[in-house]
Amino acid sequence: MRKAIITDTTLRDGSHSVSHQFTLEEMKKVAKALEDAGVDIIEIGHGDGLTGSSINYGFGLYTDFEYVEAVASVLTKSKLAVLLIPGIGTIEHLEKAKELGAKVVRVATHVTEADVSEQHIKAAKKMGMFTVGFLMMAHMVDKEIVLQEAKKMESYGADVVYVTDSSGAMLPDEVYEKVKYLKDNLSVPIGHHSHNNIGLAVANSLSAYKAGADYLDGSLIGFGAGAGNCPTEMMVAALERSEIETNTDLYKIIDAGDDVLQPIIKSKGKELPRFNSDSLMIGYSGVYSSFMLHAKRASERFGVDTRDILVELGRRKVVGGQEDWIIEVAHELSKKKG
Repeated sequence: MRKAIITDTTLRDGSHSVSHQFTLEEMKKVAKALEDAGVDIIEIGHGDGLTGSSINYGFGLYTDFEYVEAVASVLTKSKLAVLLIPGIGTIEHLEKAKELGAKVVRVATHVTEADVSEQHIKAAKKMGMFTVGFLMMAHMVDKEIVLQEAKKMESYGADVVYVTDSSGAMLPDEVYEKVKYLKDNLSVPIGHHSHNNIGLAVANSLSAYKAGADYLDGSLIGFGAGAGNCPTEMMVAALERSEIETNTDLYKIIDAGDDVLQPIIKSKGKELPRFNSDSLMIGYSGVYSSFMLHAKRASERFGVDTRDILVELGRRKVVGGQEDWIIEVAHELSKKKG
């Protein structure tokens, strides 16, 4: 049986949960623990990707370049990865990150907008980086559209293409269907990145592997915003129970979460990811987590249920940049309510 390749996103996706305030020493300590546990790829940086530190997305304690340089200094086996969202990060930013030690870049776009990744993927390949095409919010479209966009990323030179469940909205059967469809129609490997909003992140990761995905993502203790990501240690345990090999040592990855990450979280006065009604509704409705605060404000203004707003936004397949629809939907619901 083929080996699953593990990418841990504690130090990037998990950055959201500490308001992007990891210190350099904390980054190095966690990264070293992940490497010692045998994690293949370690993604680091601002939660919103390379140079995401801004008034729009929240300022990081350090720049991504300082983080990359610090973490690169302690890694000898694991590959250091950064996330790049076109429109936030640029090719020039990526060149600098590569000079400082980044080996992998994950170029992320909305699932219908792979076109905007072309110049970044091509540039990354020219730099000699291992390059991942990262199709976010993959639950929002049918498998045929996911494949159409994945083929674009493949044609640009991506080494892997991901089916990404950004809202934690996908069910195992859907993950299987979309991953297998890509596996059957692409020549590059497939990856899967899951969130735990409706409690299915580990199940979805197993389903993705069974459908043909070789690359699976997790974060220590599921560390990430809201309900968090797929817990790396739970995923590794489930893979082992399924007799699926990884390079990751189960005991060491458990210790990395318990002995290294948890004290850092507690020192910052933060909490571990956990289920709550907000994260559940984000997963159920399939919208961006950033919509929640706007929906709550609209709920108070128009006297309608926040949950109804989110569900209607999901039905309309509203994406980032269309936040003005939240007010429109709340207003329409209030009129129907009378």
